[in-house]
Amino acid sequence: MSKNKPKLAVVGAGKMGEAIISGFLKSGEYDPQDIQVFEILKSRREYIGQTYNVKCVGDSKEAVSFADLTIVAVEPRHMKEALEQIAPAMKPGKIVVSIAAGVTLEFVRKYLPKDAPVVRVMPNITCRVGEAMIVVCPSENTKKEELEMVIGTLSLLGHVIRLDERYLNLATGMVGSGPAYIYLIIEAFADAGVRMGLPKDVSILLAAQTTLGAAKMVVETGEHPAKLKDMVATPAGTTVEGLLALEEGKLRAVTKAAQRAKQLQPS
Repeated sequence: MSKNKPKLAVVGAGKMGEAIISGFLKSGEYDPQDIQVFEILKSRREYIGQTYNVKCVGDSKEAVSFADLTIVAVEPRHMKEALEQIAPAMKPGKIVVSIAAGVTLEFVRKYLPKDAPVVRVMPNITCRVGEAMIVVCPSENTKKEELEMVIGTLSLLGHVIRLDERYLNLATGMVGSGPAYIYLIIEAFADAGVRMGLPKDVSILLAAQTTLGAAKMVVETGEHPAKLKDMVATPAGTTVEGLLALEEGKLRAVTKAAQRAKQLQPS
């Protein structure tokens, strides 16, 4: 990134807020003095401040006033209150990024100054290690250079693509919730290894690295997963038996999370 990287505010230091803070600091592009955090819970403020050496305040307007780019990382049910609190500090030139699942651009803009640019974003917890899949959708009043700045900044946390807003709830089911599904698969692989006699720590490492390598093959080769699967599954071999067992377990299910995302927007 350029030396003119935007100063950041993170409003809400829960699990996702912390993952974002950690990811930006681990990227090497951001230092603690480049980030301010708002958190309502005193104990959480103390933890975030001590752990990451960032300024963590109890006044959201203070953090927003400091920043060029504000990432609102509160739960959907708290969005209205959070936006009303930060609105007075949203001066020209400042940008808001909302990561609240199911909360539309229209809803966010309703509680901010009329000209404030807003980018709706769906990241996931792997922001912490710089490998997140991040989907973005800008408000119609967001300028091209503002969106480019947001995308460039978020790219420090992983891979960013732009989608139309009608796809955001669907992306939530895959991107936002997806790591939990993968962790469940890794856990199942690891448990199987332990059942067969492997030490637990070794089994977890084998399962996790195998998952990481398989995902990287899809991303870097651009090949369809079915083609890569067929490269592994030889006729009458062990892999085919395992694949049949997985299909019987109804592994193909993301729709429930996407449906839930539609229900999360506050009234």
